[in-house]
Amino acid sequence: MIQRMDTTKSAMGMSWREGYNRLSNEIQVRHYSPKTLKTYTLWVGHFQTFTRSPDPKSLSAEHVKAFLTFLAVTKKVSASTQNQAFNALLFFYRHVLNQDFGKVEGVVRAKRRPSIPVVLSRDEINKILIHLDPPYDLVVKLLYGCGLRLLECLRLRVKCLNFDAGIVTIYDGNGRKDRTVPLPETILPELKAHYKSLKKLHQRDLDRNFAGVFLMNTLEQKHPHAATKFVRQWLFPAKNLTRVPETKEYRRYHLHETQVQKAIKEAVKKTRIGKRASARTFRHSFASHLLQANFDIRTIQELLGHSDVRTTKIYTHTVKRVTIKKARSPLDF
Repeated sequence: MIQRMDTTKSAMGMSWREGYNRLSNEIQVRHYSPKTLKTYTLWVGHFQTFTRSPDPKSLSAEHVKAFLTFLAVTKKVSASTQNQAFNALLFFYRHVLNQDFGKVEGVVRAKRRPSIPVVLSRDEINKILIHLDPPYDLVVKLLYGCGLRLLECLRLRVKCLNFDAGIVTIYDGNGRKDRTVPLPETILPELKAHYKSLKKLHQRDLDRNFAGVFLMNTLEQKHPHAATKFVRQWLFPAKNLTRVPETKEYRRYHLHETQVQKAIKEAVKKTRIGKRASARTFRHSFASHLLQANFDIRTIQELLGHSDVRTTKIYTHTVKRVTIKKARSPLDF
């Protein structure tokens, strides 16, 4: 737990408490996720502790440089963790302190170790599914069948499904991008049965006069009854309603990611497959199996929602290479 020190206003007119409030406001006005707010606040708190709570306006690029070097040398954090801290401080400087520290040169960079993703075979995936109870088995089938990230899957709403077109739409994925992916035909009957159960749950919630589901951003201000509409309901709702202390209302959240992660961990343990598989592994397997089936790398990039094809190319290391040694003209194919 971060101990935030004296937050009284300084002579320059800004306290750390005010800085945290501004940070929260700047993140919310940009409609960033609550997880981003939590992460950035955590890193700013670590930064405050490291710098011993000086006047926020007196902070410079040298403070950032010293902090990032401390993370790499003393704390020995990974490259991704160091980059996460850098991004949080960059946002804090630009949008809260209204200053840009430009290039931070001379920082000791944490070494990024290249790692090849763990990929499961179809047989291993089937063995894991046997040990998963509903709705966790359906979650995993969408993770693997559509190549979704865990939170992308859990944040799906009823409106995201289009059975007629055979697609599922992911709204506000990584980088706040939307994309569509094909629905696996083999799970359509199961998915439609789950869809019917959601209608029954929704009606029970309405009979209990619940306030609806949690909505992102300011949608509820524009459409006051949107939270109770069936199309806005979560595809994988939480088992229990959540009480909102401020309004004393009861709302429904989606299934928590830790519940899915725990279920997958237990299922993998029971199969004894000898691989460290997690929710992310099914997305890796999706991409690798498509590549193995000779799908174009650009197509896989779009399905995964990657901004850069270089990110997708990591999966070329997960499939067996087939090399044609003898050169041939395309006219002879």
